Amino acid sequence: MALSSVIIHVDMDAFYASVEVLDRPELAGRPVLVGGRSRRAVVSSASYEARRFGVRSAMPVGAALRLCPAAVVLPVRMERYVEVSRAVMGIFRRFTPLVEPLSLDEAFLDVSASRRLFGDGAEIAARIRAAIRGELGLAASAGVAPVKLVAKMASDLAKPDGLLVVPPEEVLDFLAPLPVGRMWGVGPEAEKRLLSLGARSIGDARLLSGDLLASRLGKLGSMVFDFCRGIDPRPVEPPEAAKSVGREVTYDTDITDPEEARLRILALCGRTARRLRRKFVAGRTVTLKVRYSDFVSVTRSATLPEPTDDASVIFAACLALLSRTKVGEAPVRLLGVSVSGLLPDDAPRQASLFDPDAPGRRRNLNKALDSIADRFGEDAVLPGSITRKK
Repeated sequence: MALSSVIIHVDMDAFYASVEVLDRPELAGRPVLVGGRSRRAVVSSASYEARRFGVRSAMPVGAALRLCPAAVVLPVRMERYVEVSRAVMGIFRRFTPLVEPLSLDEAFLDVSASRRLFGDGAEIAARIRAAIRGELGLAASAGVAPVKLVAKMASDLAKPDGLLVVPPEEVLDFLAPLPVGRMWGVGPEAEKRLLSLGARSIGDARLLSGDLLASRLGKLGSMVFDFCRGIDPRPVEPPEAAKSVGREVTYDTDITDPEEARLRILALCGRTARRLRRKFVAGRTVTLKVRYSDFVSVTRSATLPEPTDDASVIFAACLALLSRTKVGEAPVRLLGVSVSGLLPDDAPRQASLFDPDAPGRRRNLNKALDSIADRFGEDAVLPGSITRKK
């Protein structure tokens, strides 16, 4: 059974303005602007009461006051917002160490490995929102989905103070009617080009070929091609573990035999594991990359319960991810394996309940394999099944 990822995007509602109302309860229900009153001041945050008048962030405060003359204008108190943000991030980390802050008021969380402790993604998101409300007195919106792109879109649509869950089987239907400009990375210029191609919605963009998107959008084209299909390989990366380690190979002859593909992936897992150990790190998110003969690429990712630098664990995850590709149905020209969500290899790990000595034996074996590879090259420790196939 394929491993699935559960990503939550949490976004605090009108964060700066909400903190000001929290500290000054007499402002509750009134339109509040945070930004200051100087001639060049812009709105940093507007309460939802102010937004009903058309006020938006980054708008000049003077223009905002013309739209909403009754608004209360307050200066920015960044130290206070940072203090509250730290408390919010602390709540997130009770549920998973895989927290990727995007700003003071929003973050991605990978809770794939947290479900046994806290329930499914919807329950975890609800518990997080309840903790923020109960402990801090603030509202947060959340989106739950299998990938970051969709989780972010879901939280945007859930605002204010809402929760929207998009199961894997509903991703394509969820994306189809949304405007193309909602996709991550699609700015005004790219949106104009997509509109000129007749793609007003993400569903429309899904009908465009990869070649056409590449010709009109350049490198962004391949990303749009994937995002239209709900494909987003980006892992949730905490600031302290923002890199990945991996290996990919383009083959001279397309791979059509699924058994050969598995053997090649096994070799890539071995090489990736050795690179992890050389860097003295272990990782929790395994990503399998496949590029077919028509140059269409897909990536599939899964998060492990514990960080690993062991090829057998990485390979087991890749085998589960392989079932979510067309390997064996379509010719393959490139395979890649990478591990992200990196931590120091001496970080605490849970010992096996059934064989507590197993991790130590695996480390000793891996050290021996590394010594052979260092002396004779990476190919000296390929699996025997691969060497026999050569």
